[in-house]
Amino acid sequence: MTSNLNSVIVEGNLTKDADFDSTQKGTGFCTFSVATNRYFKSGEEFQHEVSYFDVEAWGKLADSCRSMLVKGSGVRVVGRLKQDRWNSEDGKARSRIKIVAEHIEAKPVTAAEKTAAETAPEAAPASPEEKGQTKQKKSKQAQKELVMA
Repeated sequence: MTSNLNSVIVEGNLTKDADFDSTQKGTGFCTFSVATNRYFKSGEEFQHEVSYFDVEAWGKLADSCRSMLVKGSGVRVVGRLKQDRWNSEDGKARSRIKIVAEHIEAKPVTAAEKTAAETAPEAAPASPEEKGQTKQKKSKQAQKELVMA
């Protein structure tokens, strides 16, 4: 019998602050989206491609990410792929694939990344004190460490 392998590593930047919640039984979880950039040459021109991946983390891993997962911050996610399937209201079969995190490593946010995140068109109007600076100051040391379940 052969064994199956389901493992993925994604490195990129958060598209917005992570959302935190808990199940009815009290298990904490967070969800976030990671944007990855790919640069490649096509003929004589360089091309740029962006992919977006939905990620969820559970339990202690989600709790430990609370102060680190802010819009624009860099992350490396190691996990497994999970496919959700359902039928829409009109009866059509639907599905999506997401990453269930088993390990998350946060990278410190550089000044350039912070500026880009704050000036992005979809950024909500908020002062740096209200959004990023408070969380980033609290988590500066924690962002350098590995976060594991």
